[in-house]
Amino acid sequence: MKRRTLLGAALAGAVVSPALASGTARAADPGPSVTKTGTTTLDSQAVFFVSYDGLVNNNSFQKNGLLTYKGYQYAVWYTADKNAVVGRRVLGGSTWSTVKVGHTLKASDSHNVISMGVSKIDGRLHLNMDSHSDGFTYVKSVAGLMDNPSGLSWTASRFGAPQSTLDGLALTSQFTYPQFVSTPDGKLQLSYRVAISGNGRNALAEYDGSTWTNLGEWSSSTGTYTSEHGSSTARNMYLHGIDYDVNGRLHSFFTWREQNGAVMCSSGGITNHDTGYVYSDDRGRTWRNNAGTVVGTTGGSDKVAVTDSGLVIDALNPDHSLMNQESQATDSVGRPHAIISYVPGRFGQCTTNYVSDRTANGRAFHVRKNASGTWQKTEIPVALGSSQRTRLVLDKYDNAYAVFPFGRIAGASAASGHSDWKILFDGSGLNAFGEVVIDEMRIKADNVLSVMYQEKSSGTTPSALHVVDFALPA
Repeated sequence: MKRRTLLGAALAGAVVSPALASGTARAADPGPSVTKTGTTTLDSQAVFFVSYDGLVNNNSFQKNGLLTYKGYQYAVWYTADKNAVVGRRVLGGSTWSTVKVGHTLKASDSHNVISMGVSKIDGRLHLNMDSHSDGFTYVKSVAGLMDNPSGLSWTASRFGAPQSTLDGLALTSQFTYPQFVSTPDGKLQLSYRVAISGNGRNALAEYDGSTWTNLGEWSSSTGTYTSEHGSSTARNMYLHGIDYDVNGRLHSFFTWREQNGAVMCSSGGITNHDTGYVYSDDRGRTWRNNAGTVVGTTGGSDKVAVTDSGLVIDALNPDHSLMNQESQATDSVGRPHAIISYVPGRFGQCTTNYVSDRTANGRAFHVRKNASGTWQKTEIPVALGSSQRTRLVLDKYDNAYAVFPFGRIAGASAASGHSDWKILFDGSGLNAFGEVVIDEMRIKADNVLSVMYQEKSSGTTPSALHVVDFALPA
């Protein structure tokens, strides 16, 4: 498994034929639409500082900064005095109840997000927070809190003391990017990165209702990648997400980031390259490429590596400022979709400043697998106007929505093969800073798209943190 095959070369710049679409939409199904139904304020004075072009309360890769479970919605953030807070409200309610969980943000670093997860097997809420290639803080609720929200008071006593381990499981001293995902059998998994940017590995831990187990690392940082400019022998795999579909398959899109800047045309770019894809049918124990070949085993000696064949579904060299950790989703029959973004070649073949070049000329693309098993790619005709990330969601009709920085929303219909992208909401009145956080679970719960965003500010002046709700097609 050492020959590197670029499956996606034919995808570059492709615009999709509607006839080759998802294959499940009916003529009577409505197309995408959003109707703003209300806005609530989580915190009128949330902590604000810009770090790595982002905010610690609104990094779109948080999984989850906002979630819905059994009729209640939950949100996490840091207050102006850097206290970690978790809030909840009845779905559709205007008032949030908040609890401080006993931890204070240790660094002005936007990587140090708070992520939430629910272990359905015992009804606990789990929080992992405040890490960037160092130690993390972990807090969990009492059992049953999520199963009986109306019957159990929302107080600090419902949460345990902050820990530097997962109930005694240390994992790693260089921890970043916690993402919780509930398994189909009610367990809870934690995806994270070991080590550092440009030289790190992805790993999984799992909670079974009583004990956390470290399943181990599953991606490799070794091997040689060579571009037309130079070579690199270390890297890390950045995930666009990690999600179970309706059939129980676990999906991950990703990009590679090389450690050696010699692979780029300019030192002002970013060493991200290629969009890859893997999946697992055994709860993340083994990983397969698009063709179904095993390319890695979690905790084993053979990990998913840049030199493995069949990983790349959309080939792109490091000269176009491809963004890492964009987003992904799965549709009603389990097909994978992703948003990727970069500076297309029509604007030049060498970005020299990834922030300014992405802001001026960056575009987002919708990549997905169709009913025949073919990968398709469509450029979304919306200028990014930002260096930051876009979130992807799908409604119950498999219409796709791209939630851009500043809270702008575009949509494309399943009936068109997701080729008719257009702006549905232009972000007017939000005054959002940039990236936003999406409640993935609420769409399934009551057909509402909830978006958490923070208002623009300057320096370290706190600003308001809100959740805005949009009704999706009934």
